[in-house]
Amino acid sequence: MPQHAFGAATLLDTKDPMGLRSDAPLLDAWIRDMETDRSPFQIPGHKGRTDLTGAIVDGDIPVLPGNHPHRISPSLILEAESLAASLWGADLCRFGVNGSSGSNHAAVMAVASPGDKVIVSRTLHKSVLVGMVYAGVVPVWIRPEINPATGLPEYLPSSRLRQTLEEHPDAKAVLIGEPSYVGTMSNIPRLAAVTHEFGIPLVVDAAWAAHYGFHPELPNHPLAEGADIVVTSAHKTLPSYSQASFVLVRGEYVDLARFNKMFDSTQTTSMSGRILASIDAARALLQRHGEELIGPVIEATEQGRATLRAAGIDVIDGEYIDPLKLVILLSSCGADGNAVEADLLAANIDVEMANRDIIIPMITFADTPDRIHDLVKRIIASVNEHRGVPRPIEILPAFSIEPEVVVTPRAAFFSGYEVVPAAEAVGRVSAEMICPYPPGVPVLSPGELITEAALSALFEARDMGVRIAFVADPTLQTLKVLPKTQ
Repeated sequence: MPQHAFGAATLLDTKDPMGLRSDAPLLDAWIRDMETDRSPFQIPGHKGRTDLTGAIVDGDIPVLPGNHPHRISPSLILEAESLAASLWGADLCRFGVNGSSGSNHAAVMAVASPGDKVIVSRTLHKSVLVGMVYAGVVPVWIRPEINPATGLPEYLPSSRLRQTLEEHPDAKAVLIGEPSYVGTMSNIPRLAAVTHEFGIPLVVDAAWAAHYGFHPELPNHPLAEGADIVVTSAHKTLPSYSQASFVLVRGEYVDLARFNKMFDSTQTTSMSGRILASIDAARALLQRHGEELIGPVIEATEQGRATLRAAGIDVIDGEYIDPLKLVILLSSCGADGNAVEADLLAANIDVEMANRDIIIPMITFADTPDRIHDLVKRIIASVNEHRGVPRPIEILPAFSIEPEVVVTPRAAFFSGYEVVPAAEAVGRVSAEMICPYPPGVPVLSPGELITEAALSALFEARDMGVRIAFVADPTLQTLKVLPKTQ
């Protein structure tokens, strides 16, 4: 094996520094293509020339029809997907290039038809709601517990799911997001057992969990805990290209042929061979070296939490937290996370999320202990500069507002609308999705009643410096609402 971080440096193949290509057919095909001087007369239109628009197109190769053993082709994609299915113990795996968003769309359409009910965790990403628009389904929202000490979602009780299913025995599926954006976990085996008692599938948006199951200190992967469809972002916690995702499916409660049909309908027919090869390479890397790569980063992240706590800065911690998730809570020390983020940006350090009360730097096994330790030191120094009067814990609006569905998401999405001042919007039905972003969880969705509580929570989030996304007027001075006749 070529040496990497585990030994003395040697001359590395920059296209395959970890020597993965023998176990990764798409990566091997991509490298072969890059090593061959071709004269392409097919798309993409740049023809591999970097003298026109620059290096931005280097390595961008298409998926070609037919059986091309040394090019990215459908046959090699099937081979790579089969290797991934075997690794995770799935009956089916599909690689996607439209991110977990496109895969979530397919998952919803695979388990429910127009007019069907689905039980949906309100902590799910907005892409699941778009999937419900496509499928024409009726959501029955269910909320996890909120931890009063953090103001963040904690877990979905299986008793609450059972009660909801008893109240809606005609539901066709349960859709949850595990782990949450802040790394908290529910008991998936219990949720799966309850869901299966009612003879329906459990669909898990595990966008942040691609690394799960590959180190003893990590939770099991949701598929190993009883989930039937697991959507995962390869580009979030694995070293894959942006937009890379994969879906793992078990066939006991899911029609695999229907899933394939729905998945194909959500993917471009001009898939990026480079993105697909990056998924294959990440799978091979996890399979070969997952534990040894992840272990030092888990240890460094835990040391970072301890260092932050010793400095008087709160963090989320506990048994049911992703060990690689570092969520920093600022209410108790009075610092403003927006100011801390500004200090980090001045040092060319970007974090995944920052608002007044929370900072979340995204940590993956592509990080190193030294990078993590340096980040923690910089955050502590900045927080110390901005300490103030402690604030009470506030629950983010995405996790606190109870939705009231008036019309289905699909009907509202395709409806006409009126634009009204925010002061006149209370009591009307939203025609648009409104999400503080991140985490991208809707406070209001198309078809839901605009309440005083929802609007006040959105104003507060906006005033805290949170970006308000997917709404026509992000200042929230005006809102789109359904006509009163509807």
